[in-house]
Amino acid sequence: ALRDQAMPREIETTVTHLEMRARPHIRSSMPHGKLALIRAETPPVHFYRYLYNTIGHAYFWVNRHVMDDQALLKIIHHDQVHILVLHVNGVPAGFAELDLRKQTAPDLAFLGLMAEFQGQGLGRFLLNAVIETAWMRHPEKLTVQTCTLDHPRALRLYQRNGFTPVRQSHVTLTVPDDF
Repeated sequence: ALRDQAMPREIETTVTHLEMRARPHIRSSMPHGKLALIRAETPPVHFYRYLYNTIGHAYFWVNRHVMDDQALLKIIHHDQVHILVLHVNGVPAGFAELDLRKQTAPDLAFLGLMAEFQGQGLGRFLLNAVIETAWMRHPEKLTVQTCTLDHPRALRLYQRNGFTPVRQSHVTLTVPDDF
């Protein structure tokens, strides 16, 4: 007998595209705790998926979820893609993915924190570290995008730290059955 298969869900979202065209003057206080920000060079795909899925599930991060391992490894093992993992008191608390393949316009592809580490100033700390890393290469601009499905404070965080919205688009996101 054929089993009924559930249809993927579709969710509407508004994507805000932001740019930073000048290096900001960062005034960041150090959050409490023992912090380490470590670049994960050629991370195993299971470790990347752990970070991506644990952080992104609540925000419908599905793009990398549906990507096969080989396609994902091609991205995350590229020497110009930096996966920065924030550790607090020895455990992963969040990560950022900075795509430096377009040297004049690097992109902050992902930034997020585990739920239990939100609200402690760690997001701003991580974002500022990524901004500094990008501007050390003297780009023309740094880009990022966020959407209405992301954390409610994401857009404000980006704007408070020097990003300016340049356009919006409406997207229909297909959420797979196994999400």
